[in-house]
Amino acid sequence: MFISIIIPHWNGIDVLSECLESLKKSTYHDKEIIVVDNASSDGSQEWIKDNHPNIILIENDQNYGYAGGCNRGVSIAKGEWLLFLNNDTIQEPDWLEHLAKAVENNDDVVAIQPKIRNYYDRKLFDYAGGAGGHLDLFCFPFAKGRIFLNQEEDNGQYDTADDIFWASGTAIMVRKDAFEAAHGFDETFFAHQEEIDLCWRFQLMGKRIVFEPNAVVYHKNAVSLPMYSSRKYYLNHRNSFLMLLTNYNLPLTLYFLPVRIVLEGVAIVYALFKWDLKHFGAVCKSLFWLITHPFIILKKRRLVRKVRIKNDRDILQKFYRGSIVFAHYICGIKKYSDL
Repeated sequence: MFISIIIPHWNGIDVLSECLESLKKSTYHDKEIIVVDNASSDGSQEWIKDNHPNIILIENDQNYGYAGGCNRGVSIAKGEWLLFLNNDTIQEPDWLEHLAKAVENNDDVVAIQPKIRNYYDRKLFDYAGGAGGHLDLFCFPFAKGRIFLNQEEDNGQYDTADDIFWASGTAIMVRKDAFEAAHGFDETFFAHQEEIDLCWRFQLMGKRIVFEPNAVVYHKNAVSLPMYSSRKYYLNHRNSFLMLLTNYNLPLTLYFLPVRIVLEGVAIVYALFKWDLKHFGAVCKSLFWLITHPFIILKKRRLVRKVRIKNDRDILQKFYRGSIVFAHYICGIKKYSDL
């Protein structure tokens, strides 16, 4: 099995250097590494050429984000499997063997993620993916090992290979033919939750997404965008809402829409109460974008209809049947195992 590892990159030579040095220690050899540089301004391009001449480098003319960078990497990838990897990760040496073994002879599996722990505190599951992603009915994501900002210690409680709803873009391995059939990452997302959107399409195509606990990656988290930046708030709110508007069938979209609007209103009121003007402005900006881009939403809905095989009644069985916002903030649930 030949794997194309695709790393989108924008500035931060020191971060990328550690990732590439870690990949050198990987014991799986049937692979290529493609770095997609999103118009870095720190000399990353020349540094890669000088220090890693065996790595394939794509030099973009502008910053296309995670989604656009990865899509451009796929255009030259030779592997039957694509592994999209954040540049702020390091990996256990045998991680690729475990991923490859888990998907061989499983033709219905089109995506897989490793266990993702925090780089700085390696007992903790990382914020970005943990032990595999899930989604509530109103399109708020969470993961085994992480609900909102609450991260669990890894005590082996999720050490069972299992089906998940979405695999984290921190380190997600995808079958190339399925990726192309699903039309790749939606570049409207730019960054954040584009992998959830892609995995939702995989679900609609009747495919499986799995978690492999024996493959382990460590992630620094929030290197590209700080955790509490206005840009991050904006992308998370907008992209989550965009999924609700485009991936459900029309009756369910209209059914869930009023509750989602209320939840956005609660977020606005809460931000004002906390005098968090960055969060307040980001939520308002995300809603304004959604209102002013109806044609993009309609175009995406048409694309989803083209790939859909499963109906929403089947897909809903894979959702958390409630609101993770309510469960966490009102009921006090902090662990996936308590849901």
